Amino acid sequence: MRSSLRRLAVSLAVSAALGSTAVMAQADPYADVNRLVRAGQLNEALAKTDQYLATKPADPQMRFLKGVILTESGKTSEAIAAFLSLTQDYPELPEPYNNLAVLYAGQSQFDKARAALEMAIRTNPSYATAHENLGDVYAKLASQAYSKALQLDAGNTGAAPKLSLIRSLFSADSRSAQAEKVAAAPATSAAPPAPAVAAAPATPVAPATPAATGGAGQADVESAVQKWAQAWSNKSMPDYLGAYAPSFTPTGGQARSDWEAERRARIVPRQRINVEVNDLDVAVNGDRATARFRQVYTSDTLNVTSLKTLDLVRSGNRWLIVKESTGS
Repeated sequence: MRSSLRRLAVSLAVSAALGSTAVMAQADPYADVNRLVRAGQLNEALAKTDQYLATKPADPQMRFLKGVILTESGKTSEAIAAFLSLTQDYPELPEPYNNLAVLYAGQSQFDKARAALEMAIRTNPSYATAHENLGDVYAKLASQAYSKALQLDAGNTGAAPKLSLIRSLFSADSRSAQAEKVAAAPATSAAPPAPAVAAAPATPVAPATPAATGGAGQADVESAVQKWAQAWSNKSMPDYLGAYAPSFTPTGGQARSDWEAERRARIVPRQRINVEVNDLDVAVNGDRATARFRQVYTSDTLNVTSLKTLDLVRSGNRWLIVKESTGS
């Protein structure tokens, strides 16, 4: 387990990727602001966002960047107001909810952080960062509850070891975070930290057959991913939903039928959708494959980029999606 505040702060930096230059071909204003932020010139960056928003006050991406800048500048109340306003105007975006949780957790308002993360997950059930952050927030809430139980009953033999366990886990993560902070170069400080506890060895897998790992197998997976993105862009629901395997289970335990109905409600009413797959990296192992890429989504109302991972399986001569996740 990672320290919740450290993990949430990292997720905030990752969410700032919404403003990357990959978002739009004409994204010069966003690129300028990001360069200033990376250079630590926060006042100049804020001035540019205000100048841009004076002519395009509804732009969700620049408003998001302004919230990030306000956060980095230590203007927490203003940052909360900025992200809260985004959730009201663009409730379909999960990132502002996640960043609200960052700020609320920093103020030890863990109930508000929990509510914000639950909204992020409801908006995008495959948002992996929000799921992990929610687990960290629940751990903090548990710590508070066990502490209260011991205040009311100092002889409680059940609460004490549970509280000790949670505190030891967060303490170990804090030491790991501090070591990473000292060792890491400034240019990599926004990268997600390594887990404090070493991961268990991966389960051995059988060697892939030459046919599955060769160029043809990888090309077939790449083609499947591009066809999935094209079906989404064309709002062709039979082709889009047909890209998912019968064994696909939506994140968060949502029923397949409910997930399909939700996807139709999100896709069909849009006047225009374009989904681009950038920096596609495919790994094939036998009848299984993993595709990682940067997804650029634009529609008549939104323009968002995010990291996406698709797990696929071979079904006859097709590759079908069995799992998808968004975020770090």
